[in-house]
Amino acid sequence: MNFNSYTDGVVADTVALVNRLTEGESRGRPFAVPDVVAAGEAFLEDAGWGRRLTADQAAELAAVARELRAVFEAAAGGDLDAAAGRINRLLEESRARPRLERHDGQPWHVHFHGVGDTITAEWGASCATGLAVVLGGEFADRLGVCTAPHCDRVYVDTSRNGKRRFCSTACQNRVKTAAFRARAQTPQAPGA
Repeated sequence: MNFNSYTDGVVADTVALVNRLTEGESRGRPFAVPDVVAAGEAFLEDAGWGRRLTADQAAELAAVARELRAVFEAAAGGDLDAAAGRINRLLEESRARPRLERHDGQPWHVHFHGVGDTITAEWGASCATGLAVVLGGEFADRLGVCTAPHCDRVYVDTSRNGKRRFCSTACQNRVKTAAFRARAQTPQAPGA
């Protein structure tokens, strides 16, 4: 499942932003963001934006991540109206506007930037627009929150059949192992 190359990249970045900058649980363990500046800079580095952040910029980026998490949670819960309402609010706040860009040897493609030169305007606008494309299309049900116990990391289901339930193979394996162990501990009836 592909939206388009730019949207695919932005949606993947959105998942990474939410999972890196929001607290909760990950793969069976509590997940905290001990240093939001370092986490924000690591996210930007992975996204190809090697850039330093101030504490205020990192806090703004984390606030955007929390808003985006709420979109995933609403969509995963089947409340597309709430998810769309949050996206519309983020689009308005960031004042996202389309712009054709060409960089790094790539052909012209659409970028969405916010008005103003802030990290929130840049990433908030791009991430909100990417999720708007997903929610406004035939794949609105592909935004998810991991169903493994003690994990609340988000994902976008890009599988062919759209049946993904876990944020990672590690969580899927953890659930399968627990189910196997539970079956192995259940006493078998004689002759079974």
